[in-house]
Amino acid sequence: MTLLPEVRRLTDGARARIEQLGVPQSQTERDQASQVVNEWASALIALGLEVKGLWLVDFDNGSGYYCWQYPELGLQYFHSYQDGFSGRMRIQ
Repeated sequence: MTLLPEVRRLTDGARARIEQLGVPQSQTERDQASQVVNEWASALIALGLEVKGLWLVDFDNGSGYYCWQYPELGLQYFHSYQDGFSGRMRIQ
């Protein structure tokens, strides 16, 4: 999947920014962390992907989704449109 390296780059960058913030103590810090996550999600949506959760992305392949979650190295899982994350199956 040609988009995966970009997804990993964007995710690594967003995670690094979150780690720099540390554990949010104030509302301002929580807002900053939310902004980082929202920017990450918006960037992936702009690539035509579906963000399903924090660091969790689905790639529509026409018959279901390839499902990637940080820190997986590649696209190793698939699920149908109906099943979602709980129906993830390892790609053989």
